[in-house]
Amino acid sequence: MSDTPPNDNRRDEEEIPSLLLPIDEHVEEVPGPDGKKVRHKGIYLLPNLFTTAALFSAFYAIVSAMDGNFSNAAIAIFVAMVLDGLDGRVARLTNTQSAFGAEYDSLSDMVAFGVAPALIAFSWALAELGKAGWVFAFIYVAGAALRLARFNTHIGSEDKRYFTGLPSPSAAGLVAGMVWALSDFGVQGGDIALLVGILTALGGLLMVSNIKYHSFKDLDVRGRVPFFVILLVVLVLAIVATDPSRILWLIFVVYSLSGPVLVLWRLRERRRAATQSATGASIKDEDK
Repeated sequence: MSDTPPNDNRRDEEEIPSLLLPIDEHVEEVPGPDGKKVRHKGIYLLPNLFTTAALFSAFYAIVSAMDGNFSNAAIAIFVAMVLDGLDGRVARLTNTQSAFGAEYDSLSDMVAFGVAPALIAFSWALAELGKAGWVFAFIYVAGAALRLARFNTHIGSEDKRYFTGLPSPSAAGLVAGMVWALSDFGVQGGDIALLVGILTALGGLLMVSNIKYHSFKDLDVRGRVPFFVILLVVLVLAIVATDPSRILWLIFVVYSLSGPVLVLWRLRERRRAATQSATGASIKDEDK
């Protein structure tokens, strides 16, 4: 008699064909309707196609920056942003979320919004600074990695209305938009290398800060809205189309500054409230 349980024999028989494959089959265990773990083979195609396309855009951006095509490289980063925003929404709409997709998306974001913008900025301007340029670029890359790691560990435990730290796509838009806009102006990166380095490092530091940024996830895009809203959207798109590089960069600059401005405004309101309460308390003491 064999001491091996029959279920283990069946599992071994199922795994033998997969061992013969040149590429291992992905197996993922998810909770079933009855609470028990259910094993699923394979991955969902549609959302991972968008993630792969975003990863390809990031790779294209890196190659373009190495060839000196900085405008194309920056545009590829913005394309990756659009694709990154679609993969998660497509997964939720089609009910195809998976742990594999979440990990794959995070790795793609690290390349698209961490490594690629830093390399674009380094190739365009920071190389002129020597080792200091390496430091500025690495601060950004490390900030993006830490930002994504913190985001992954805090999923479901934070207020969905706010991001803690500047989101990595917005930091990428800040850096890549700068390269795109100033390149279109004919500015040579080497002439403003120190300014580029400071802005790049600032983007990395904002990502790991505790500053709150609006996530806009509380916007109801499925409900009915007044008719003028669609006209406003068309107007915004028309304005962006007139000068996409400068306007998109301005949008990300304003969003990046919105967090620190909001912090300063809240500190001012707290001091004002504390002053008013102290004044009220002193008046009451005098009346007594």
